[in-house]
Amino acid sequence: MLRRTLALAAVAAAALTAPGLAQAQIRIATAGPMTGQYASFGTQMKNGAEMAVADINAAGGLLGQQVVLEIGDDACDPRQATSVANQLAARRVQMVAGHFCSSSSIPASKVYLEEGVLQISPASTNPRYTDDGGWNTFRTCGRDDQQGKVVGAFLARSYAGQRVAILHDNTTYGKGIADETKKAMNAAGLQEAMYQAYVPGERDYSALVSRMKQANINVVYFGGYHTEAGLIIRQMREQGLNALAIGPDSLVTAEFWQITGPAGEGTLMTFASDPRKRATAAEVVARFKAKGIDPEGYTLYTYAAIQVWAEAVRKAGTTNPRRVSEVLKAQGPWNSVLGPISFDAKGDVTTPDYVLYVWRSGNYQEM
Repeated sequence: MLRRTLALAAVAAAALTAPGLAQAQIRIATAGPMTGQYASFGTQMKNGAEMAVADINAAGGLLGQQVVLEIGDDACDPRQATSVANQLAARRVQMVAGHFCSSSSIPASKVYLEEGVLQISPASTNPRYTDDGGWNTFRTCGRDDQQGKVVGAFLARSYAGQRVAILHDNTTYGKGIADETKKAMNAAGLQEAMYQAYVPGERDYSALVSRMKQANINVVYFGGYHTEAGLIIRQMREQGLNALAIGPDSLVTAEFWQITGPAGEGTLMTFASDPRKRATAAEVVARFKAKGIDPEGYTLYTYAAIQVWAEAVRKAGTTNPRRVSEVLKAQGPWNSVLGPISFDAKGDVTTPDYVLYVWRSGNYQEM
């Protein structure tokens, strides 16, 4: 308690003494893997958050105040995420656009609930995040049970009679999406030939690839992140295993192709219909590109999280997180770069739109 009191005192002192900071400010944050093997997604979130805040301030701020953005780095580590959440709460942030990994968002949400902070994740898809969440948990993306239904039905329909391997990395996200895909695929009449966990962070998956070759696997589904999926796919091709590779929304980064190279050709993945191509995002996308930034993946989802929060603040006439949460759920749809967004009682979006993509020559495109 003493440490937190000192931290808050330091923030207050800085606000009073630093040039230009004497006026009241509204603090928000984005938090995710700014470092580590998933840092490409942290960069997406940071880019989206920075432009959203800049646009709010350029339009006059909120309630007569400027918005200040804090950046939290959890490296997709649950313990670090809890530490970051406590630090951001001590900084008196009103809203956090984050985290990225479900294994970070879920424990962080408990801190934010206790401290009265609103959380809108642009990327955490595990159902438990909102199913077990409080009044403060929202997301602008869909859920694994929605995504799993799309890919599970696709596999059962398109690869009936084929030998499918379902792999996962044992993380909250990876195992969660793998299990939802398995459930939907099984319900549609196709049973997997292999269900196997792998250790994330390894460099050599040749033994796993050999087991899949021996099992005559035709299709490999990856429940996990692009780093390991990319390595496994590359090693599959090196060993002559030409099975179809398919993964979830964690493959939606150009870094995937940097890992696979041509071995990634034809890889499928699920993600929402490309937000960069939506008319509602055209002006913002053009400004990103003018800055040399491709707003891929979760860039626009982070922008939208801050955008709808700001609109709810204006409607509520306060930044009080509890009141803003009530307005977000009771009113809407909210205009955003993603198009109109409405939230249900849990804080989930009411219109998820997962589709299939294919990687071709270093880029992904809707099928």
